[in-house]
Amino acid sequence: MALDSGEFWLALLEIIWVNVLLSGDNAIVIALACRNLPARQRKLGIFWGVFAAVALRIVLTIFAVKLLELPYLKFFGGLLLVWIGIQLIAPQAEENHEVAAKGRLFDAIRTILIADLAMSLDNVIAVAGAAKGEIALLVIGLAMSIPLVVWGSKFVMLLLERFSWTVLLGGGLLGYLAGEMIDTDRAVGPFLHLTLHFPDHYLPYICIVLVMVIGKWLGWRAQNKGALRP
Repeated sequence: MALDSGEFWLALLEIIWVNVLLSGDNAIVIALACRNLPARQRKLGIFWGVFAAVALRIVLTIFAVKLLELPYLKFFGGLLLVWIGIQLIAPQAEENHEVAAKGRLFDAIRTILIADLAMSLDNVIAVAGAAKGEIALLVIGLAMSIPLVVWGSKFVMLLLERFSWTVLLGGGLLGYLAGEMIDTDRAVGPFLHLTLHFPDHYLPYICIVLVMVIGKWLGWRAQNKGALRP
C-alpha cells in the first residue's frame, strides 16, 4: 500500500478512529494508576505508561495480523468485531474502575500495562482488521492514536456524549471492518463467492446495517425495561 495513495490514508484514519473509539477506558486507568505519585513523577508515569502501552499494543496487534492470515480466524475475528460494534452502540452500565493508585513509578507503569493488556482484545482485533496486513500502517496508526486517547480523551468523550451519531458511525465502521474480514478469510471467502455465489463487496455493508440495527434495538429494549421498572 503506497504512502501517497488514498487507500493508505483512509486505512490510517480507520485505525486511529477505531482505536480512539475503543480506548476511552485506558486514559482513566492511567490517571487512576498515577494519581498517588509525587507531582514530579506523575508526568513521567503518564509518559512511560503510554509508551509501554503503545509498545505492548503494537506487539499484540502484529501477532493478531499474522494470525488472521490463517483460515477461519478472520471469520471468527469478524464475528467478534460485529459483537463489539453492537456493544459499542447499545448503552452500557457504568463501569467501576477499581484500579489501585500506586505510590512508586515502576508500580504505576506495571499497573497500566496489566490493565491495558486486560482491556486490549477489542482494540487488537479491530485495529488488525483495519490494518489489512500492513505492519507499517499499523505502527503509524497506533503510535498516533494512543497519545490522542490519553491527552485528548476528555474531548473525545465529550464529542461522543454530545453527538450520539458519532457512536453510531463508529459502530458502523466496526461492522464494515468485520464484513471485510469475513469476506477475505482464506476459507470462508471462497465458499461464499465461489460455492454460494454471494455477490462481491456486499458483506461489509450488510454488517454495517446488522450492527446498527441490533445495537439500536438493544438500546431501545434497555431503555424500555428501565422505564417499566417501578
